[in-house]
Amino acid sequence: MKYQPFESGHFFHIYNRGNNNENLFLEQDNYNYFLVLMKKYLLQVADVYSYCLLPNHFHVLVKFYEVPLDTVDLEKKKSNLHQPISNMLNAYTKAINKRHNRRGSLFQEHLKRIKITEESYLRNLIVYINTNSTHHDIEDYRTYKHSSYDALIGEQKTALKRDEVIELFDDLNNFKHVLHSKRLDIDAIQELILE
Repeated sequence: MKYQPFESGHFFHIYNRGNNNENLFLEQDNYNYFLVLMKKYLLQVADVYSYCLLPNHFHVLVKFYEVPLDTVDLEKKKSNLHQPISNMLNAYTKAINKRHNRRGSLFQEHLKRIKITEESYLRNLIVYINTNSTHHDIEDYRTYKHSSYDALIGEQKTALKRDEVIELFDDLNNFKHVLHSKRLDIDAIQELILE
């Protein structure tokens, strides 16, 4: 896959898996710590719309904050968008390596990313991410605790862009219905499926 630089003001699907298909999340605390790091680093540069953390990979849908072109040069702006994500993954790797007495890379070499340019693709992606545990025969997405689903349908305070996600599906009931019926064009997002 060709390298796609991050761009301010745009949606991106960010995903990666464990090096050599190893698990990224070895215990419950690991999932929680990854979310803490997402808040600390990712929210510096982007809004988070959806996520799913599976044992050996993760998916995150973000929209990078709009940065006026006249405030920074283009190369610095691209670096500014990438650096917090790199810091997040490095911090997570260091913590896992220390806690589990391991060394080396935790993630596959390059962070995967796809720029989202069509609203229909965006909706399909939100459905795919929030039902991802079911695609991997792990657990029903409605009871899986390591995705954004509960936060999106709940009323608790969240850092996720809940209202914007629900608006893409018209209302909460329709959002739940679309997810439950898994109405997505799997062919449109086939390249996202990680085993």
